Amino acid sequence: MIRIGLVSDTHGYLDENVFVHFKNCNEIWHAGDFGTIEIAHRLAAQSGLAVKGVYGNIDGQDVRSEFPEQLVFMCEEIKVMIRHIGGYPPKYNPETKKELLIHKPGLFISGHSHILKIIYDDKLNCLHVNPGAAGKQGWQNVRTIIRFAIDDTEIKNCEVIELGK
Repeated sequence: MIRIGLVSDTHGYLDENVFVHFKNCNEIWHAGDFGTIEIAHRLAAQSGLAVKGVYGNIDGQDVRSEFPEQLVFMCEEIKVMIRHIGGYPPKYNPETKKELLIHKPGLFISGHSHILKIIYDDKLNCLHVNPGAAGKQGWQNVRTIIRFAIDDTEIKNCEVIELGK
């Protein structure tokens, strides 16, 4: 079983409480808009965990040189796809829809909208997760992160964590 801490849209701000909530995780995944590469380095250094992620539309060359636009990988027995700008079921953006049909992930993670969403897409047999925004920039009322586990072929123990206004 792999326990994952999921964060997005930090926009250069990293709440110290993230480390408390992710202390029992095995990996941290970031769905883009880090803000600066220092956010990724701090996540890894302070947590002692591997950080997987993708760059977002506000990220500069510092982040883009270390993180791709899209990640597709296996976690346990589930194929995962992460893109910052993706849309959501059934309103994916055209490029994301094409990539979803090519890769056929069981879990699709995106950020960008700052809107927390967890939606199962029956047509693609895929769980879509957007953790909302953990940073202070944007219009979200509450900053959020997600913690969940992948155990063989199951995604389970999903917890939405509110970090405050």
